[in-house]
Amino acid sequence: MKAAILVELKKPLVIAELAMPATLSFGQVQVKVLYSGICGAQINEIEGAKGADKFLPHLLGHEATAVVQATGPGVKHVSVGDTVVMHWRPSLGLQCDPPSYDWNGITVHAGWVTTFNDECIVSENRLTKMPPGLDVRLAPLFGCAVTTATGVINRDAGVQIGQSVVVLGTGGVGINLVQAARMVSANPIVAVDMVESKLAWATRFGATHTLVSGPQDTLGQRIRDIVGPQGADVVIDTTGNARVIELAYDATHPDGKTILVGVPRKGDNISIYSLPLHFKKVLRGSHGGGAEPHIDIPRLARLVASGRMTLDGLVTHEFPLDEINEAIAVVKRGEAGRVIVRMD
Repeated sequence: MKAAILVELKKPLVIAELAMPATLSFGQVQVKVLYSGICGAQINEIEGAKGADKFLPHLLGHEATAVVQATGPGVKHVSVGDTVVMHWRPSLGLQCDPPSYDWNGITVHAGWVTTFNDECIVSENRLTKMPPGLDVRLAPLFGCAVTTATGVINRDAGVQIGQSVVVLGTGGVGINLVQAARMVSANPIVAVDMVESKLAWATRFGATHTLVSGPQDTLGQRIRDIVGPQGADVVIDTTGNARVIELAYDATHPDGKTILVGVPRKGDNISIYSLPLHFKKVLRGSHGGGAEPHIDIPRLARLVASGRMTLDGLVTHEFPLDEINEAIAVVKRGEAGRVIVRMD
């Protein structure tokens, strides 16, 4: 198998050939990966946002499409030849012992799912059969970006018809938050980003208003000028920036919800006035929108098939696996929606 390996934090990934284990253990599935998405979670891993990494060297990636090549003992929800969506949220089936691979005598670690590789071993419960009609190039978005966003709107925020929603950061997850807010008839929907071209994109997916972020001391007031003087019903942060999180909380209505999707760097603490939390205000982090892949993926696929939801334009860049470091650089520059890596 060919894989992109995180050998050292804050360094480029190393492309190398790895040896697969000779046999599959209980609950393991061997797959051939077709396309993988790149999520902000992988950027955080590479940058060591959560601190020291005791598993180096290891593999990365958590959203992809693949074809099942072999199944280990106990596997019953997928079969050889199935095209599947790979996802990081657990779903139906067994959870296996994570695999490891040999790299010229060096052990390379992996989790229950990795996708920056052309083949791999994955836990059965990180695979969902791909519904018919989906494009295998776009279906990786159902492994994280789309399911996370719809879960945040439906489960974490519980957005009601006519509630105001502000989305801070309109990357791969943020643009899907805008689309999901539109699908539940939120109003107004305010998209905020540093990159003006991404705001035009957000308008296409359902934003009623857009704001270039600019100075934080004026952004809060500009948001209130749109949603009302007490703030928005729901404010969602995708940036993980502590100062932006503080602004999100401050721009939320006293009876509203601030939802944190982006993950701040370790030690990058926030400071808030917590009294409103003793009443009706809510501040909470999201864990993938509480997605249940075996339920959510078929539902969302039906919406795409009916034209109620679109994936068109969500992928803005595509790279081969050998150029994954260039792909990661595009993500880090904030230029992209979702970046796809193809496993030629």
